[in-house]
Amino acid sequence: MTRTTRDLARAEAAVEARSAELRKELGVRDLALTQILFIIGLTWIGVAGKLGPAHVVLWLLAAVLFYVPLTAVVIWLNQLMPLEGGLYQWAKLGFNQAIGFMVAWNLWLYVILFASELGLTVATYLSYALGPRAAWMTSSAWFVSLASALAVALLATLAFFGLSLTKWVHNAGGIFMITIFGVLILLPFLGLATGHLRSFHPFHTAVPELSLFNLNVLGKLAVGACAGREYMAILAGETHSPVSAVKRPVGIAAPVITLFFILGTATVVAYVPTDDIDLIGPLPQVLRAGFGPFGIAGPLVTIAIVLTLIMRVSQISVAFTAVTRLPMVAGWDRLLPAWFSRLHPWYRTPVNSIAIVALFSFAMSVISLVGVGQAEAFQLIFNASGIFYSLTYLVMFAIPLIGLRGVTPRPPWWVRGAAVAGFLMTVLYTVLSVFPIIPVGSVQAFALKITVVIVLANLVGVGILLAGRPRSKRVSEPGS
Repeated sequence: MTRTTRDLARAEAAVEARSAELRKELGVRDLALTQILFIIGLTWIGVAGKLGPAHVVLWLLAAVLFYVPLTAVVIWLNQLMPLEGGLYQWAKLGFNQAIGFMVAWNLWLYVILFASELGLTVATYLSYALGPRAAWMTSSAWFVSLASALAVALLATLAFFGLSLTKWVHNAGGIFMITIFGVLILLPFLGLATGHLRSFHPFHTAVPELSLFNLNVLGKLAVGACAGREYMAILAGETHSPVSAVKRPVGIAAPVITLFFILGTATVVAYVPTDDIDLIGPLPQVLRAGFGPFGIAGPLVTIAIVLTLIMRVSQISVAFTAVTRLPMVAGWDRLLPAWFSRLHPWYRTPVNSIAIVALFSFAMSVISLVGVGQAEAFQLIFNASGIFYSLTYLVMFAIPLIGLRGVTPRPPWWVRGAAVAGFLMTVLYTVLSVFPIIPVGSVQAFALKITVVIVLANLVGVGILLAGRPRSKRVSEPGS
């Protein structure tokens, strides 16, 4: 073995020894349902619906240019390094500890913003469920803040009790996702049978124009909608047989996810005018529009919307639970104080890390409401969180191309080709996500806000990294 290969093996052994303290709770079924839950974002059928019939072409392009390449790279990296911490470990061992920390930092920021959306989401879904008399909820800052506080407290409580509990919440969310999307897909056929919908052609398409707007949406459908294949690898140390358990669910979940995206978007296009699509709550919007003409629709729609809200909370719980492990593994490497790695004596969960993520998620949910409208606040959070996530993908796709120097064997050609495709699509997404896809008060101000947030947040991460260097001097840095 070369020196770097020995370092890699030694570092993997050290992480596996640490992971022995964790409970092995996850299996193939858990990961398959969790992938379906986590990857099928409810927002994306609304984003794609903005394209009208051209959405089919862009969904297929997203699958070919990003979905398949991402799957190939994730499977290869997880086979090489099936370690607790997932992408953090891949970046640390593929490049060095500093890059690994910044990847973990950006994933952490992504989830904080992702979780901070929950207050707006709860308000929007409840307003659809309760009808016009509840429309005030979405514009009330105090109600959105209260909803955020309660939702984040629930996420933290679930994470505290560990995967022995949360895996069942996530499994139930995956089943709810399949059920709700099944109803969504069948809705137009019910409308045709009862005469409430004049026509429905789910695979009817049109060639999209070559425009910045369409490129922006393509990036979101690729990196935004199809991302997440690597996420469950963060919990590799809490998974039975992590190599096969992460690989097999891809084959189970992939066809379901692709079909749901295309048919779900077709239903949105059939019922909601393009300019009226609600990007925060497209699913409850289309359910109310589709079931509205039926006499018994009201209670059914309310139940469906409440179930969808539960599913959304479960979805964010996946991200929240996994990302609380990142400060823990950074603590293992002494890049953060050992306080972050402290486990609960019974549940074996990183309780201090969970508390910090919860606190910052709630703080960001309140800050995001200052000085902007509801839709613009959602777009700011949505785009900024996506950029934090995409920065970690740029590193991940670079690992098979320029990382892992001295490690043998080198990545096969198909992995390197997939990494190039994934890297280029991620660059497209990252650059264009600085700009909104909805009307805002000022596009320039919107872009400036996001840019300042991204830059300042990463400078804070660099400062924390430099402050932690003295603690990590005794930790080897493979690849440095």
